[in-house]
Amino acid sequence: MLAQEMTSRGLAVLCVLVAGLGQVGSSSQAGREDLNPVVLYPWRQRSSGGLSRVKRDWIIPPIRVLENSKQVPENLVQIKSDKIFTGEVIYKLEGPGVDQDPKDLFEIDDKTGWIRSMIPLDREKNRSFTLKAFALSPSGERLENPSTIEIVVLDQNDNRPNFSQKEFAGSVSEFSVPGTSVMSVTATDADDPTTDNAILSYSIIGQESIPPLRINKTMFGINNETGAIYTRDVGLDWEVVKGFRLTLQVADMSGMGLTSLANAVIHVTDINNNPPRFSPDLYTMSAVENKVDFVIGWVNATDNDEPGTGNWETKYTIAKGNPSRNFAIRTDPVTNEGILSVLKALDYETQEVYTLTLTVENVNPLSIKAPKDPVSSATVVVTVVNENEAPRFNKDPIEIVVLESVEPGTVLASNIAYDPDNAKLKYDILRDPEGWLIINHETGEITARKPFNVRSPHVKNNIYNAVIRVTDTDAGGISTTASLVITLRETNDFFPQLFPLMGTVCSESGRETSGLFLSAVDVDLPPHAEPFTFQLQDINVSANWTIIHVNETHAVLRPLVELETGEYAVTVLVTDSGTPSLGAYAQVNVTLCPCGKDSECKTEAAAIFGTRVGVSFIALLVIMASIALLLLLLLLAVAVGNCRRHHMKKGEGLLVGESDEDIRDNVLNYDEQGGGEEDENAFNIDLLRNPVDVGPLPISFYPPITGIPRGKQPLRKDYPDNLPSPSYPRKPPAVPTDIEDFINDGLEAADHDPNVPPYDTALIYDYEGDGSLAGSLSSIASASSDGDQDYDYLNDWGPRFKKLANMYDPR
Repeated sequence: MLAQEMTSRGLAVLCVLVAGLGQVGSSSQAGREDLNPVVLYPWRQRSSGGLSRVKRDWIIPPIRVLENSKQVPENLVQIKSDKIFTGEVIYKLEGPGVDQDPKDLFEIDDKTGWIRSMIPLDREKNRSFTLKAFALSPSGERLENPSTIEIVVLDQNDNRPNFSQKEFAGSVSEFSVPGTSVMSVTATDADDPTTDNAILSYSIIGQESIPPLRINKTMFGINNETGAIYTRDVGLDWEVVKGFRLTLQVADMSGMGLTSLANAVIHVTDINNNPPRFSPDLYTMSAVENKVDFVIGWVNATDNDEPGTGNWETKYTIAKGNPSRNFAIRTDPVTNEGILSVLKALDYETQEVYTLTLTVENVNPLSIKAPKDPVSSATVVVTVVNENEAPRFNKDPIEIVVLESVEPGTVLASNIAYDPDNAKLKYDILRDPEGWLIINHETGEITARKPFNVRSPHVKNNIYNAVIRVTDTDAGGISTTASLVITLRETNDFFPQLFPLMGTVCSESGRETSGLFLSAVDVDLPPHAEPFTFQLQDINVSANWTIIHVNETHAVLRPLVELETGEYAVTVLVTDSGTPSLGAYAQVNVTLCPCGKDSECKTEAAAIFGTRVGVSFIALLVIMASIALLLLLLLLAVAVGNCRRHHMKKGEGLLVGESDEDIRDNVLNYDEQGGGEEDENAFNIDLLRNPVDVGPLPISFYPPITGIPRGKQPLRKDYPDNLPSPSYPRKPPAVPTDIEDFINDGLEAADHDPNVPPYDTALIYDYEGDGSLAGSLSSIASASSDGDQDYDYLNDWGPRFKKLANMYDPR
């Protein structure tokens, strides 16, 4: 009924035929049927009732093939469609092993549908293959959907187990108890781990001691499943056996299959169970006195533990007989012997024999399995050998502190050396570049030959170096040298020198920099040099000058009061800070002069015009304009005079006018401006009670004022009273060119007229005008008579008004 349904509905059926795997010949058909099904219907369609049908894919079980089959090519399976076609059906196969890597392992007969293996398969390379089978028409049209076929390669025990390395190495401490883990070994098998082909079993099949034949019993066992090696018995002793070589075997199939071999070398490690022992325990040695850092002998200790390890290495100690630490002992790292040496010099005269007690121990602490014996010790007797010793200085270097001005013959040092053997000594000086020293050849007493000089080129930082030698007179004449270090203390033996001895000082008292800077030098060294003290010893000089200290080495010499310009000699005493202090007088020549802005001296005229005491810029413009106007008026007067000359009568001069008044009343006395250049240094407009900020103007810059009653003017004190006035020129010259002589004669007469105001008279203005920058001059003169006027205040105005004060000194 099933065949009829398939035929009526035209369904394709694939018949899977199994071709007897793993058998040679066709008689094993029953065995092959046990591996693979005979017929499969993977695309069969079944109906569910009579009304509808449901498609179901049959699960095709994998085709199992044994690896390493020798019967190739071998038919594995046949695919076939039972669908009736009018034409030919062609079968194709695709997938790994056919047209994909690895290629050419399988092929299919395109007419019969048989799938064959072409070469023996290897499960360790390819465990399975998944292929797709196609049923096609000659034109390439698919007659059926692709069918998936899986081929599984069955494992055979064709691989031996292999150890991970040919030889394993491990170690175990001596005297280990049974069951102590030593090491583990591993092996692998390439066969299928899910089969007995890969189940391994470990075993020890041989044991050999190192050195051979030391131990015959079985000392180690192995876990047959994990490969862990452990101790089985007691008796591991490094002093007896150093190790073991084991032969290992691993087999698959739980020990019944293929096998492999490997070796395991197990080293027995040493523990510190043997303390070192002196051999022998008594030593005699000798040591020469006065020598250090030299070996006097060796001591020996034995240890049965492994050489080169901390269990064998020893450390020696001097337990007794070395209170001053004259001796030291160390370990030879190669031989493990103790090397005894002298650390500090021995003295035969002090001690002839030393008895030392030595002990020895291992670097590593002893194991608890070591015997409980006491620490090994040895005795060393050291005899000191006497020798002729060199003399010794009590101190080296010999240090002396002395004044540089030490008196010749002064004892500087004595008892400087001695001889340990009490031999007679001889002293001499090996180095004394300045020849300042004398030494007594028998006693060694050092004295000064002459005073020292701290400024010697052989003195550095106040230290003078010499070398002393002492030699014993015994056979051999051994000598010793020592340095003599003399520290020279400076003495105050040089006077300080003042400088500079001349200079200039600005006369303006308001200048901050006004003054002469003074300093001093002293050949002596501190503390006998600076700080210096500057003083003025002359009382008269101290009244006019002062010295201001700036620092330890400088001072400023300044005028204390206002002095006239000129040359001054100031005596200054400069004193150093030595003990006792020394001082020297020096005369400083000071030029007192007016200065400019750069504090440099300049001429008197430049001082008047160039300082702030001069005229302001506006006043200077007014003066220049006045001069220009005066020149213009003079030119105009000359021009008018030339015109009038033609109308003059015979015998009339240039200055003859219509008036018969005394010509003197028309001649201005220009000397009333002051004393001119003669008076510039003696007069200053500072006489104003309230001077303005721009400073006073020289008197020569004030224009003369006429018309003041003569009785109002102060009287001159430089001429006797009631002297008649000189005669003034009364008639003008007939020739206009004599006008200069005429004016000069009038000026000369006015200069010697005792009845006119003096040079330094500040003329009284009737009206000074508004807004003047200068203060009023009315305080100088008053409406009272000359006898009622008091001029004593001029004495308080400084040296510049001294001359003016003398002129008006009351009788």
